[in-house]
Amino acid sequence: MGLVLAFVGLVAAAVAIALVLRTRRTPPATAPKVPRDPFAPDGETGGDPRTLKAGDMVEYLGERLFVRGSLRLTEGGFSWSEHFVDPMDDGADGESGHRWISVEEDPDLEVMLWSEYRGDAELLPDKKTLTVDGVTYRRSEHGTASYRAEGTTGLGDSGRVEYADFEAPGGRGLAFERFLGAQGRGNWEVSLGERVPRGTLVIYPGGDA
Repeated sequence: MGLVLAFVGLVAAAVAIALVLRTRRTPPATAPKVPRDPFAPDGETGGDPRTLKAGDMVEYLGERLFVRGSLRLTEGGFSWSEHFVDPMDDGADGESGHRWISVEEDPDLEVMLWSEYRGDAELLPDKKTLTVDGVTYRRSEHGTASYRAEGTTGLGDSGRVEYADFEAPGGRGLAFERFLGAQGRGNWEVSLGERVPRGTLVIYPGGDA
Protein backbone atom coordinates (compact mmCIF):
# COMPACT_ATOMS: atom_id res chain seq x y z
CA MET A 1 0.00 0.00 0.00
CA GLY A 2 2.86 2.35 0.81
CA LEU A 3 4.32 1.90 -2.67
CA VAL A 4 0.93 2.63 -4.28
CA LEU A 5 0.49 5.84 -2.29
CA ALA A 6 4.00 6.94 -3.15
CA PHE A 7 3.39 6.27 -6.85
CA VAL A 8 0.12 8.25 -6.78
CA GLY A 9 1.92 11.10 -5.06
CA LEU A 10 4.60 11.17 -7.71
CA VAL A 11 2.00 11.26 -10.51
CA ALA A 12 0.11 14.12 -8.84
CA ALA A 13 3.33 16.11 -8.42
CA ALA A 14 4.26 15.56 -12.07
CA VAL A 15 0.84 16.76 -13.20
CA ALA A 16 1.11 19.89 -11.03
CA ILE A 17 4.57 20.71 -12.42
CA ALA A 18 3.32 20.24 -15.98
CA LEU A 19 0.42 22.62 -15.35
CA VAL A 20 2.76 25.24 -13.89
CA LEU A 21 5.15 25.03 -16.86
CA ARG A 22 2.27 25.26 -19.34
CA THR A 23 0.93 28.33 -17.60
CA ARG A 24 4.33 30.02 -17.80
CA ARG A 25 4.66 29.29 -21.52
CA THR A 26 1.19 30.63 -22.38
CA PRO A 27 1.28 34.40 -23.00
CA PRO A 28 -1.40 36.43 -21.27
CA ALA A 29 -4.45 37.05 -23.39
CA THR A 30 -4.74 40.57 -24.82
CA ALA A 31 -7.98 42.15 -25.88
CA PRO A 32 -8.08 42.80 -29.66
CA LYS A 33 -8.09 46.43 -30.75
CA VAL A 34 -11.56 47.55 -31.68
CA PRO A 35 -11.77 49.80 -34.74
CA ARG A 36 -12.97 53.29 -33.81
CA ASP A 37 -14.69 55.98 -35.81
CA PRO A 38 -12.56 59.14 -35.31
CA PHE A 39 -15.67 61.28 -35.83
CA ALA A 40 -17.89 59.42 -33.37
CA PRO A 41 -19.58 61.68 -30.79
CA ASP A 42 -18.04 59.71 -27.92
CA GLY A 43 -14.53 59.84 -29.39
CA GLU A 44 -11.64 61.51 -27.60
CA THR A 45 -11.36 65.20 -28.25
CA GLY A 46 -8.52 67.65 -27.94
CA GLY A 47 -5.05 66.48 -28.82
CA ASP A 48 -1.65 68.14 -28.74
CA PRO A 49 -1.33 70.99 -31.30
CA ARG A 50 2.46 70.56 -31.17
CA THR A 51 2.06 67.26 -33.05
CA LEU A 52 0.10 68.73 -35.98
CA LYS A 53 1.32 67.68 -39.41
CA ALA A 54 0.22 67.41 -43.03
CA GLY A 55 -2.61 64.89 -43.37
CA ASP A 56 -4.25 65.69 -40.03
CA MET A 57 -7.66 67.26 -39.68
CA VAL A 58 -8.77 69.76 -37.06
CA GLU A 59 -12.17 70.97 -35.98
CA TYR A 60 -12.71 74.44 -34.57
CA LEU A 61 -16.07 76.07 -33.79
CA GLY A 62 -17.87 73.45 -35.84
CA GLU A 63 -15.65 73.80 -38.94
CA ARG A 64 -13.35 71.03 -40.11
CA LEU A 65 -10.03 71.94 -41.69
CA PHE A 66 -7.46 69.74 -43.40
CA VAL A 67 -3.75 70.36 -42.77
CA ARG A 68 -2.23 70.56 -46.26
CA GLY A 69 1.35 71.42 -45.30
CA SER A 70 3.53 72.78 -42.53
CA LEU A 71 6.49 75.07 -41.98
CA ARG A 72 8.90 74.31 -39.14
CA LEU A 73 10.59 77.60 -38.30
CA THR A 74 13.66 78.34 -36.21
CA GLU A 75 15.36 81.55 -35.17
CA GLY A 76 18.28 81.25 -32.79
CA GLY A 77 17.19 78.78 -30.13
CA PHE A 78 13.47 79.42 -30.66
CA SER A 79 11.19 77.30 -32.85
CA TRP A 80 7.53 77.30 -33.88
CA SER A 81 5.25 75.84 -36.55
CA GLU A 82 2.78 77.12 -39.13
CA HIS A 83 0.19 74.78 -40.66
CA PHE A 84 -1.66 75.67 -43.86
CA VAL A 85 -5.27 74.51 -43.76
CA ASP A 86 -8.16 74.15 -46.20
CA PRO A 87 -11.80 73.75 -45.18
CA MET A 88 -13.59 70.46 -45.68
CA ASP A 89 -16.13 72.40 -47.75
CA ASP A 90 -14.11 73.50 -50.78
CA GLY A 91 -16.57 76.29 -51.52
CA ALA A 92 -15.66 78.13 -48.32
CA ASP A 93 -12.02 78.67 -49.27
CA GLY A 94 -12.74 81.47 -51.70
CA GLU A 95 -14.57 83.45 -49.03
CA SER A 96 -11.83 83.59 -46.41
CA GLY A 97 -8.68 83.28 -48.53
CA HIS A 98 -5.65 81.38 -47.29
CA ARG A 99 -5.68 80.26 -43.67
CA TRP A 100 -3.10 78.79 -41.34
CA ILE A 101 -2.62 77.75 -37.73
CA SER A 102 0.46 78.79 -35.78
CA VAL A 103 1.70 76.85 -32.76
CA GLU A 104 4.41 78.18 -30.46
CA GLU A 105 5.56 78.12 -26.85
CA ASP A 106 6.66 81.50 -25.53
CA PRO A 107 6.84 80.13 -22.84
CA ASP A 108 3.18 79.02 -22.64
CA LEU A 109 1.58 77.16 -25.52
CA GLU A 110 -0.18 79.58 -27.88
CA VAL A 111 -2.30 78.52 -30.85
CA MET A 112 -3.59 81.08 -33.37
CA LEU A 113 -5.87 80.72 -36.38
CA TRP A 114 -4.98 83.17 -39.17
CA SER A 115 -6.88 84.33 -42.25
CA GLU A 116 -5.53 86.23 -45.23
CA TYR A 117 -6.18 89.97 -45.00
CA ARG A 118 -8.41 90.93 -47.91
CA GLY A 119 -9.07 94.59 -47.20
CA ASP A 120 -8.48 97.43 -49.63
CA ALA A 121 -5.95 99.32 -47.51
CA GLU A 122 -2.27 98.69 -48.20
CA LEU A 123 -0.61 97.53 -44.98
CA LEU A 124 3.12 97.64 -44.28
CA PRO A 125 4.88 96.82 -41.00
CA ASP A 126 6.74 100.12 -40.94
CA LYS A 127 5.09 101.58 -37.83
CA LYS A 128 4.88 100.63 -34.17
CA THR A 129 1.07 100.61 -34.30
CA LEU A 130 -1.39 99.85 -37.07
CA THR A 131 -5.18 100.18 -37.04
CA VAL A 132 -7.23 97.69 -39.06
CA ASP A 133 -11.03 97.66 -39.04
CA GLY A 134 -11.07 99.84 -35.96
CA VAL A 135 -8.65 97.65 -33.99
CA THR A 136 -5.23 99.03 -33.03
CA TYR A 137 -2.35 96.54 -33.14
CA ARG A 138 1.06 97.11 -31.57
CA ARG A 139 4.23 95.57 -32.99
CA SER A 140 5.57 92.83 -30.72
CA GLU A 141 8.21 91.01 -32.81
CA HIS A 142 10.27 91.41 -35.96
CA GLY A 143 12.96 89.10 -37.29
CA THR A 144 14.11 86.58 -39.89
CA ALA A 145 13.72 82.83 -39.47
CA SER A 146 14.78 79.69 -41.33
CA TYR A 147 12.08 77.23 -42.31
CA ARG A 148 11.71 73.62 -43.40
CA ALA A 149 8.60 72.76 -45.42
CA GLU A 150 6.47 69.62 -45.22
CA GLY A 151 3.55 68.61 -47.42
CA THR A 152 1.96 71.18 -49.74
CA THR A 153 3.02 74.76 -48.97
CA GLY A 154 3.79 76.32 -52.35
CA LEU A 155 7.36 76.88 -51.15
CA GLY A 156 10.68 75.10 -51.54
CA ASP A 157 11.88 72.46 -49.11
CA SER A 158 13.70 75.09 -47.08
CA GLY A 159 14.39 78.80 -47.02
CA ARG A 160 14.17 81.99 -45.01
CA VAL A 161 11.29 84.28 -44.14
CA GLU A 162 11.12 87.78 -42.66
CA TYR A 163 8.23 88.38 -40.29
CA ALA A 164 6.65 91.14 -38.22
CA ASP A 165 3.99 90.39 -35.61
CA PHE A 166 1.49 92.82 -34.08
CA GLU A 167 -0.85 92.20 -31.15
CA ALA A 168 -4.16 93.65 -29.97
CA PRO A 169 -6.30 93.04 -26.87
CA GLY A 170 -8.54 90.01 -26.81
CA GLY A 171 -6.00 87.61 -28.31
CA ARG A 172 -6.06 89.21 -31.75
CA GLY A 173 -3.03 89.38 -34.03
CA LEU A 174 -1.78 90.95 -37.24
CA ALA A 175 1.03 89.10 -39.05
CA PHE A 176 3.34 90.07 -41.91
CA GLU A 177 5.54 87.56 -43.74
CA ARG A 178 7.71 87.78 -46.85
CA PHE A 179 9.85 84.96 -48.13
CA LEU A 180 13.43 85.55 -49.15
CA GLY A 181 14.85 83.95 -52.29
CA ALA A 182 17.28 84.36 -55.15
CA GLN A 183 15.13 87.19 -56.54
CA GLY A 184 15.32 89.11 -53.27
CA ARG A 185 12.51 89.83 -50.86
CA GLY A 186 8.98 88.90 -51.89
CA ASN A 187 5.86 90.95 -51.18
CA TRP A 188 4.45 91.11 -47.69
CA GLU A 189 1.70 88.60 -46.99
CA VAL A 190 -0.71 89.96 -44.38
CA SER A 191 -2.98 87.91 -42.10
CA LEU A 192 -5.37 88.61 -39.24
CA GLY A 193 -5.46 86.12 -36.39
CA GLU A 194 -7.37 85.13 -33.28
CA ARG A 195 -6.14 83.09 -30.35
CA VAL A 196 -7.63 79.59 -30.14
CA PRO A 197 -8.78 78.94 -26.54
CA ARG A 198 -7.40 75.79 -24.99
CA GLY A 199 -9.68 72.79 -25.42
CA THR A 200 -11.62 74.20 -28.37
CA LEU A 201 -9.42 72.72 -31.12
CA VAL A 202 -10.09 69.05 -31.85
CA ILE A 203 -7.34 67.15 -33.67
CA TYR A 204 -7.96 64.04 -35.78
CA PRO A 205 -4.57 62.50 -36.71
CA GLY A 206 -4.02 61.44 -40.29
CA GLY A 207 -4.05 57.79 -41.32
CA ASP A 208 -0.25 57.46 -41.08
CA ALA A 209 -0.17 58.59 -37.43
